[in-house]
Amino acid sequence: MKRCIWLVSLLIASNIGICAQNKTSNFEGYFFNDEYNVYIRMNLHSNNIIVPGHEMFGRLPGYLGKKNNNFFWLITSGKIIECDKSEFDLVNDYGSEDLKVSFIKKNDSIYILRQESGNSLKVPNNRKWQKLPKEMEFKKK
Repeated sequence: MKRCIWLVSLLIASNIGICAQNKTSNFEGYFFNDEYNVYIRMNLHSNNIIVPGHEMFGRLPGYLGKKNNNFFWLITSGKIIECDKSEFDLVNDYGSEDLKVSFIKKNDSIYILRQESGNSLKVPNNRKWQKLPKEMEFKKK
């Protein structure tokens, strides 16, 4: 019985170590969605991302952008909830709309962005606003 308890304790401790090692790298980098031509640059651990052309906002946890466009949704605050889940707040670069999203690691390279509350996520597309789905899949590059 003592061996069993010791073995279970060892397994739990090793999983905590794995989580601690991957916690920051899971939510750091470049993530893209080819279907809607949007991408996310983020570093929720260091909050050291400068948004191109928007340096006046200073260093942020990251941003969501559209390829070939200079419109951005800025990540104003973010937190890592678990090893494979984070939440962050987005505000458009005009400051007129905001929303809360969760960003969940599905596997080594696939992440799911889920709009939780607030305004809808919209990006410019052919001189019109394109509403993005409530749930989108991103790949880590």
